[in-house]
Amino acid sequence: MNILIDICHPSHVHLFKNAIRILQANGHTVIVTVKDIPSAKQLLEQEHIDYIPLGRKKSDSLIGKAWMQIEYNYLLSRIARRYKITIGAGSSVTIAQIGRICGFSSLFFDDDDDFVEPLTVRFAHPFANVVLSPKPLEGHRKKTPTVFYQGSHELAYLHPNRFTPDPSILETIGLQKGEPFFVMRFNAFKAHHDSNVHGLSLAQKLELVKRLERHGKVLITTERNIEPELAPYQMTIPSDKIHHLLYYATLFVGDSQTMTSEAAILGTPAFRCNSLVGQLAVIEELEHRYKLAYGFTPEQFQTMIETIDQLLGMPNLKAIWYTKRAVYLSEKIDVTAFLVWFIEHYPESERKVLTQPAYPLSFQ
Repeated sequence: MNILIDICHPSHVHLFKNAIRILQANGHTVIVTVKDIPSAKQLLEQEHIDYIPLGRKKSDSLIGKAWMQIEYNYLLSRIARRYKITIGAGSSVTIAQIGRICGFSSLFFDDDDDFVEPLTVRFAHPFANVVLSPKPLEGHRKKTPTVFYQGSHELAYLHPNRFTPDPSILETIGLQKGEPFFVMRFNAFKAHHDSNVHGLSLAQKLELVKRLERHGKVLITTERNIEPELAPYQMTIPSDKIHHLLYYATLFVGDSQTMTSEAAILGTPAFRCNSLVGQLAVIEELEHRYKLAYGFTPEQFQTMIETIDQLLGMPNLKAIWYTKRAVYLSEKIDVTAFLVWFIEHYPESERKVLTQPAYPLSFQ
């Protein structure tokens, strides 16, 4: 089978990297395309995954993105025809639209609520043969058919079957196992669905750093250029090592949805502060059902500070979180195993899950 996987965000490299290797080992031809996103291409290279680059991103504006979408569609349609693609998978508008144009089945992986991604709902979902989403989004998705599974995008690469933490990462940052340290992450909020979203202010970031420094080392990662006041704390480790760092961190704090979820799933207390708190089904499950993470709006910043102080005063904080993590994992699946099965057996796999919604649990 000739399979096309289109990457339009660095997190999608993590989502599909293990599936790509398994599909190739199973004898399939997997063609990977990627938008001109330096961090995504760097991750693909670090994972030793061959890829075909698409056009250069010219603008963050909606008009600029619309013109680029036309170019992406043209380029991807040529690739799809050249390699005689039979099935496509991804989380990009391009993969859904080109599937219809070129006549191959497109599987659209989406872990966002409809209301935060109106353009995706309008321009991707209708073209996809099927949308696959985590179970918490059941009841939040207009697209039919949607296949729901008991997992998350992050579990495709952070499930214990796929991820083993490497303690040598601590030497890279000059620490020994057990020494407290904190990871912070700040978003650029440049995606189309981020137009009315805001996170931490510079003053709030500086206050956080000051409070956390009393307890251990502070490391900051950002999507774009960091503010000069925060530059001394900027992380310089390779991007493919960040999950190992998150596993051993004492605490994560930031305004990023993805890294909050990653930290929580790895058993690290995770604090998220942005204006989307209380609205996103998948991360809300981590916060309220499994108590692995906390969400606060920027207006609730002082309450977040107080909660962080309370946690840092708890003995055996990480042990408590590893216990919570074990409960979470016991109710979730190895998403990579499910993803590979779904692609290899499509469309029979779609019918199976739609008629037997609990079937994905067989991939635990």
